[in-house]
Amino acid sequence: MSDTSSNNLSFQPVRAYYQRWRLIKDNLVRYSVVAGGLGVIAAIALIFFYLLFAVFPLFLAPETHALKQYAVPEIQLGNTVLLATEEQNEIGVRFTDQAIAVFFDLESGKAKQITKITLPENTTVTSFAQASQDTGVVAYGLNDGRVVVVKHEYKISYPNDVRLITPEISYPLGVEAIVVDANAQAITKLALQVDSEVTTFVVKTADNKVSLKSFTKQESLFGDEFTLEQTGAVLEANAAKIQHILLDKDQRNVYLATATGHISFFNVRKKSKPEIIQNLNIIATGIELTSLSFLNGDLSLLVGDSSGLVAQWSKVRDIQGQPILKKLREFKVSNAAITHINPEQRRKGFIVTDANGLSAVYHSTAERELLKTSVTSKTPVALVFSPRANRFLLQTAQELHVWEVDNEHPEISWQSLWQEVWYESYSEADYIWQSSSSSNDFEPKMSLTPLVFGTLKAAFYTMLVATPLALMGAIYTAYFMTAGMRRYVKPGIEMMGALPTVILGFLAGLWLAPFVEQNLTALFALLMIVPLSVMVFAYLWQYLPATIRQRIPDGYEAAILIPVIILATGLAFLLSVPIENLCFGGSMQGWLQNQFGIGYDQRNSLVVGIAMGVAVIPTIFSITEDAIFSVPKHLTIGSLALGATPWQTMIRVVLLTASPGIFSAIMIGFGRAVGETMIVLMATGNTPVMDLSVFQGMRTLSANIAVEIPESEVDSTHYRVLFLAALVLFLFTFIFNTLAEVIRQRLREKYSSL
Repeated sequence: MSDTSSNNLSFQPVRAYYQRWRLIKDNLVRYSVVAGGLGVIAAIALIFFYLLFAVFPLFLAPETHALKQYAVPEIQLGNTVLLATEEQNEIGVRFTDQAIAVFFDLESGKAKQITKITLPENTTVTSFAQASQDTGVVAYGLNDGRVVVVKHEYKISYPNDVRLITPEISYPLGVEAIVVDANAQAITKLALQVDSEVTTFVVKTADNKVSLKSFTKQESLFGDEFTLEQTGAVLEANAAKIQHILLDKDQRNVYLATATGHISFFNVRKKSKPEIIQNLNIIATGIELTSLSFLNGDLSLLVGDSSGLVAQWSKVRDIQGQPILKKLREFKVSNAAITHINPEQRRKGFIVTDANGLSAVYHSTAERELLKTSVTSKTPVALVFSPRANRFLLQTAQELHVWEVDNEHPEISWQSLWQEVWYESYSEADYIWQSSSSSNDFEPKMSLTPLVFGTLKAAFYTMLVATPLALMGAIYTAYFMTAGMRRYVKPGIEMMGALPTVILGFLAGLWLAPFVEQNLTALFALLMIVPLSVMVFAYLWQYLPATIRQRIPDGYEAAILIPVIILATGLAFLLSVPIENLCFGGSMQGWLQNQFGIGYDQRNSLVVGIAMGVAVIPTIFSITEDAIFSVPKHLTIGSLALGATPWQTMIRVVLLTASPGIFSAIMIGFGRAVGETMIVLMATGNTPVMDLSVFQGMRTLSANIAVEIPESEVDSTHYRVLFLAALVLFLFTFIFNTLAEVIRQRLREKYSSL
């Protein structure tokens, strides 16, 4: 006894040591698990706040404030007919009705350079016009039917590493005035456009005629000399009432407008034979047209009237495909007459001012009023937006006001992101994603609706393919299949989940898409012939001799169906050609197009559904199979003992008990389908169209981010909208998974008592 007692005493310190060490390990593991969980939550929160940080500037309200106010520079040199600034907002220019260009410092208002435009002797200025703002070209119409064309430019140099901007006046068509009216009548209204080869003038003369004159440069083979080849025509219109003339930058369309709002729309592509396209009234009776300007790109007209309304009229195609003017939208500025409209040079925004000095900034595509402020109580004389639209100048009779504008992302509004928008050159409002172009005239189309639609569409067809196959396979594998066969089937299917999605996308795009297109009829025949063949085989199986049927061990029945399915698949492909010839006139795609107007795109939703289904099936199968296999055996044994059949036990006991796990499997598979990128990117046409047809493609949120984020300019509107798309995808999956978890918990509570 003494020896035993001494041994027990000697083991007590060892036992205490191991207990303390076990307690330390338990605490270490517990705290590690807690830290890991908190780390996951923190990582998700950081992702959310980073996305929010990138997106937040999109929704900041634009701001404006006054910078300077001073007397009009060199006011004694004439009345202002045009204000303009250079890109750096350091120098402004004031063209006067005395043909003088006054360049002045925007900070101080002091004149830096005064240039007298060279005019022919014994002539006076009778009209003035500006070509496209970004060209810097302006023209003076004279009392003898001639026109002087000049261009203001700004040379940048860096003497002593300090930026120096030097204004210059040049004559792109030569110093000599150009004869536009051969009858030497005074030019009272003028419009022009100049490019490297062709210059076009549209003028109204004192004898109430509106004519077009085009000059084409013919350069000499030797030296820098050139001659101008003339083409002209008369525009048939009520010239006496014409108050506004506009010529677009492509020199193809002319708009003549009266004070009462009557517009004549001409196609002047053939300069010698102008064609009248449309005559219409664009404002209501009793209201006067007070201001008319192009929106950036010259596809739309901005019409200001005496009631304080600005309307956007744009060229669209009618039913016959002919271009006509149609009003897209309107903006109510005030109750006073609109005196000036000046568009942005690089975006679809514009600034307006009324007779009471109220100025407002709008964006046409977003249909959004960005700013509205009272600059002065006096009647404005001139207005201009700087080239970068971050400053504007407003002049009254005696004063010049300079205002700063902070307006980084005017294109974004709730409507432009989620609702139908009527874009320029479109026949109706629509949901469009087309984010970028090589031209500043482009109207960004950033509707997220087609991307969300494409995401849900891809997930829907994926789940339509994957869910029944994965669930039925999991049910059979877990409940009916023998353990020996299950040891090979379950790992084999789970290994499919290890396939890189880029490989699946590559195969889907290069092999599966052409294969489906060539065998579309066979694919649909499979859906009928294979199930029918299995049912027929099962029916005939019961009539086979018992000696044959008993040779197949229980749980191995699925193995003998493999050759049946292979033969049925071969039969479907064999019969597809005669079926297609008999039922679809030799082409199922052509029959769908002719009968129902359903087009067929080779890389479509069907291909995506099959390819992504292959990627999602292992996830749903594995979780579902584990959930069903984990149902306590006493439940199934008890059900069978009470007389229920295996199928009744499966449906009424096993599936209900495993329903939380099955639901989780479906939700995880759905989340995988929503977030999939590479398969959708490579297996579809990647076009953001909203079409429910299984034969059309789509573009998903994730694929769109992958395609466009490398090409977007950092901190641009396009860049931030892509982050907004990522935030939408993040919130969608977060909310959907949260709801799924709530439902799963309720299912667990409901069926936990079984």
